[in-house]
This record gives sequence, structure tokens and C-alpha cells, in this order.
Amino acid sequence: MQKLNFPEYRFRFKSSENKVSIFDRIRKKFFILTPEEWVRQHTLHYLIEEKKYPESLINVEKLVKVNDLNKRYDIIIYNPDGSIHLIIECKSANVKITQETFDQIARYNLALDADYLMITNGINHYYCQMNYTDNCYVFLKDIPNYKRNY
Repeated sequence: MQKLNFPEYRFRFKSSENKVSIFDRIRKKFFILTPEEWVRQHTLHYLIEEKKYPESLINVEKLVKVNDLNKRYDIIIYNPDGSIHLIIECKSANVKITQETFDQIARYNLALDADYLMITNGINHYYCQMNYTDNCYVFLKDIPNYKRNY
């Protein structure tokens, strides 16, 4: 798999029927190693190991209803009170991040009301803080580290 713009992490792999799978520490099982899954797993390790988010507050690949359509988000981090702290959209490294990608995560956020958004293809990472007063987002250099101030 392609080298990504994340620190080096150790992953668990297994191979069966000529397919390689990678272990997801949040979902506690192996998933086929696709280019997008490679980015998702790096992002999870980054959130847990670098940003210190507790695994118990992280949710991966669940359905969300947006305008009566079922959509699937990549990663959500909850606040301890159950509100949503961060939504993350992962793309494979060969997918260019465009306005359409931002529109996608913004649509998800209409239903979820997160404090922060992150978009990554493993090479480029974009971070935004939501400003609900002015109905816009503010780009950041990084997302905040986890704070236990609840």
C-alpha cells in the first residue's frame, strides 16, 4: 500500500483467499484492505495515538439519514455527553479532494451537527471548525487534541 502522510503505525494483517485484510481496533474485526480502508485505519491510529481520543468515543462506518437518503460516514468522534465532536471523511490516496468532497461532509453534518470536520485522502488533510452563528466553517491547521473537560 501507498505511504501516507501520517506517522508510522503498526497494523495487524491477515490473508485469505488471495485477499489481504487489516484489523480495525474500533470495530474489532478484519476488513478487506482497500485503498480507502488503508487511509481510514491510519486516521483512526492518528486520532487515538496522536490526538489521544478514547476508543470508546469513536464510531466507524455507520448509516446516517440525510434528506431521507441513507448515507454512510467514515468516522465520528462523540463528546462524552453524546453530541458529535468530529466527523471524518476518508478518501483513497488517489482521490483528489475537491469542493464536492466538502459538500459531501457538509451534507452529513446537516444531520449530525458536529463541532469539527476533517477530510483526508491520507496525503492531504483538511480540518474545519463549524461556526453555526455565521453558518460557515473555519479552516484550521489541525484538529484539537482530546480534552477531558466534560
